[in-house]
Amino acid sequence: MSNLESYPPVFRPLNASPAPLLPELNKHAMEDSSSSSSVPVPVPVVDLQCLSLEKLGEACKEWGLFRLVNHGIPPSLLIKLEEHVKMLFALPFESKQALVTNPLSYFWGTPLLTPSGAALRGALNINLLEGINVPLSQLPQFQAEDPRLEDFRHSLEEYGRHLSRIATTLFEAMLKSLNVCPQQSESGLDESTGFVRLYRYPPRPLADEAWGMMEHTDSSVLSIVNQDRVGGLEVFKDNKWLLVNPISGTLLVHIGDMMQAISDDRYMSVKHRVRVDKQEERVSICYFVFPGKGTVIRSSKYKPFTYTDFQAQVQDDTKTLGYKVGLDRFKLNAPV
Repeated sequence: MSNLESYPPVFRPLNASPAPLLPELNKHAMEDSSSSSSVPVPVPVVDLQCLSLEKLGEACKEWGLFRLVNHGIPPSLLIKLEEHVKMLFALPFESKQALVTNPLSYFWGTPLLTPSGAALRGALNINLLEGINVPLSQLPQFQAEDPRLEDFRHSLEEYGRHLSRIATTLFEAMLKSLNVCPQQSESGLDESTGFVRLYRYPPRPLADEAWGMMEHTDSSVLSIVNQDRVGGLEVFKDNKWLLVNPISGTLLVHIGDMMQAISDDRYMSVKHRVRVDKQEERVSICYFVFPGKGTVIRSSKYKPFTYTDFQAQVQDDTKTLGYKVGLDRFKLNAPV
């Protein structure tokens, strides 16, 4: 099988009709590409085994991002999971559509999904990515006849338990760093909301003409990213885009919109994007976790809202405007 057959048809370079559309659809996102730095930057490092509230707080305030070491996930699990992800994405496009069934979902062209896991159409730009959405609380319901997928499910379940532990530990430490009473943020992070997104980004010889993922902030409380050796993640800091290289065995933790609101804007949701590589495809394994259902987020900066309110507004903005507005919709002085 040609590797091209594993990609959604719109991504196949030899498919002449849609391919020329991609640079045009992504044109506005490239306007500030000259401000990018190709030199990797050393992001703050946080050690989970020797957790310093001072270092954690500083990283969240100054960067909205940090590299996590000594996280306790066995290296063998990380290697095995990456192998599974690459195996699954290498299957023919039509096979993935057939194999990835409820409660999992397969999508491409956009990272924005509906609550049911379907791709949310309406965004202004095509993102050069394909993905698999995995709601961890529903993963035991996934039944696969293919033994490879069954082994994959077990690996994901084990990985999910580790990420839930890490996210809970970090969130509790962040509340202490912020001097926030735990009762005030009860259910501010609910492990049952956690899900994993598996992403693959195809290579493109003209990589500067398209992005794997457009600039955005995550809607989550926390996002935890495990990227392969190819890299391509860029973060926006001090009015410029900075390249964040992968380091084997480490994880990248992003502050999301919900954590920014919980912190009264003391922690900032990091703006980031993914640049596709010219020669190699890239895969990443991302974990997202959210506030409990019905939990009202109260802040001096924003109107009281729940994540359900926020999610509905993001979906509506994407359908009507073509992009996510985010927390600005909930600011106290925001127009109705």
